Amino acid sequence: MDVADTLLLSRIQFAANISFHILFPTITIALGWVLLYFRLRFWRTGEARFMAAYLFWVKIFALTFAMGVVSGITMSFQFGTNWPGFMETVGNIAGPLLAYEVLTAFFLEAAFVGIMLFGASRVPAWLHILATGLVAFGTTLSAFWILVLNSWMHTPAGFEMIDGVAHATDWAAIIFNPSMPYRLLHMLLASGLTVAFLMAGLAALRWLWGDRAAELRVMLRTGLVMGAALIPLQILAGDLHGLNTLEHQPQKVAAMEANWETQGNVPLVLFALPDEAARENRFEIAIPNGASLILTHSFDGVVPGLNEFIAEDGTALHPPVAPVFFSFRVMVATGFAMLFLSWGALAYMRRGRVAGEALSPEGLPKLMLYALVPMALSGWVATLAGWYTTEIGRQPWLVQGVVTTAEAVAEVPAPMVMGTLIVYLAIYAALLAAYVGVLVYLARKAAMGQGGARPARPQQGLEAALVAGE
Repeated sequence: MDVADTLLLSRIQFAANISFHILFPTITIALGWVLLYFRLRFWRTGEARFMAAYLFWVKIFALTFAMGVVSGITMSFQFGTNWPGFMETVGNIAGPLLAYEVLTAFFLEAAFVGIMLFGASRVPAWLHILATGLVAFGTTLSAFWILVLNSWMHTPAGFEMIDGVAHATDWAAIIFNPSMPYRLLHMLLASGLTVAFLMAGLAALRWLWGDRAAELRVMLRTGLVMGAALIPLQILAGDLHGLNTLEHQPQKVAAMEANWETQGNVPLVLFALPDEAARENRFEIAIPNGASLILTHSFDGVVPGLNEFIAEDGTALHPPVAPVFFSFRVMVATGFAMLFLSWGALAYMRRGRVAGEALSPEGLPKLMLYALVPMALSGWVATLAGWYTTEIGRQPWLVQGVVTTAEAVAEVPAPMVMGTLIVYLAIYAALLAAYVGVLVYLARKAAMGQGGARPARPQQGLEAALVAGE
């Protein structure tokens, strides 16, 4: 094994770390706000179904929050062990941004998460609501700072290079760099969609297992309404993000579209097998002028081609095409599945309500309930696919135009990286299986109740609702 093997293995290891880590913040960012919604509805109405929904999902929030913290710490260590060139070159910028995330968001979450998890029957309602809201705000603030750094790595601004080291010259320009608003909005919406379909999927699973608790209607309706409302906004945000990427990282867009020549009237490639050696697509299925229309809003708009990003010595200055091309399509396909299923489910439920039936899972065909169950993890699929599109699409740069991955990687023997990679993968696979298993266990336990289907709960006070939810 040589240096190239060390680089590849280090990239795979960091990809494995960040793929595992991102699953959990993707849930907690939006779930905190959903919990606040449930808590406020219980406070306003006194209906126990809202507190029961809160109690079910706050357990999942606690588990997910813990997994995110632990995996995030592990990932942070890799900046020093695997990528010392990153902090040596841009540490003056990356270090403060990471510190801001800890000093503001993480400390805020840590200070109030205990009250949120254990204080419902021990502190006044207003304080419990406040704690839930501050934890939700903290998760969003954490996402803000992390995405500021990630966006800056794609579209760096507000700095100058002195002796090969980046120094901040304008923190406002660094924080509000050109891609940050689009990337932040895209991620927040992705989190909302992840939670929406996770909630709807687990509610459908409990219903199929015979659970008839009143909170299922709350969970299912909340999930489906969130999904149906957010997916059009995500499509719009994705289009704006794509236009921003076309302006600042045209080589990434060229890889996403598997477009080899800079030209107009570029087709939208639905499927192909990109061949980088031959610089062409095989078995291509495309819609004429589609890419030009989407990217330039004109049928004959010019779209950059991959052949434009080739060095004089023949080295490719664009990302690997196939991973970016396919991951982008997985993300888009998952998004359309979310759109059709959420809108279709709400249409069925609305038809039942117009006919005088309760807005509940009874209004849905059993086949649709079965479809919602695997869609519970669809947000993870879309998030990972979008993340791979974004991060692989930045190659060969670690910070666009500043430092490459090859320049930043540590001089560690490849076998050592391989050994730790295997350990990481084994641990992450076990933890992920355990996490999903706990979700299923919690749903199963709630569905079984006292040995069978449970009737809808009547309205009751906070203490009784807490007891009933345990």
